[in-house]
Amino acid sequence: MKNMVIFDTNAILRFILQDNQEMADSVEQQLSKNICYIPVEVIAEIVYVLLKVYHISRTIIAQTVMDLTDTDNITVAQNDVVRCAMEIFSSSTLDFVDCLLIGYAREKQYTVFTFDKKLKNHLDKI
Repeated sequence: MKNMVIFDTNAILRFILQDNQEMADSVEQQLSKNICYIPVEVIAEIVYVLLKVYHISRTIIAQTVMDLTDTDNITVAQNDVVRCAMEIFSSSTLDFVDCLLIGYAREKQYTVFTFDKKLKNHLDKI
């Protein structure tokens, strides 16, 4: 039986970016032996780093995260919410956390209380 291993942002970024082959290979070895669990907080940090540090486009970030959610041995917390948020993120200028809130509203039928007019406008369309 495989173990559940929580991966941090740095490990997942090395896996995505393949910019440190030794670290990327180590992540791949862990994936072959274990099940990778990625919390929503780590997804949010991955999005932030790819966008702000590496200046990767929103559409590529969204596709990359979607690919992670489809990878064998990777379990993404709140997968349905994250996938919904990625769809919104790729086609809007909203912050990723706002996209997550919309995802929770759509996928879980949660009510989001906000004073943010831009976010509220998106929520009103649900």
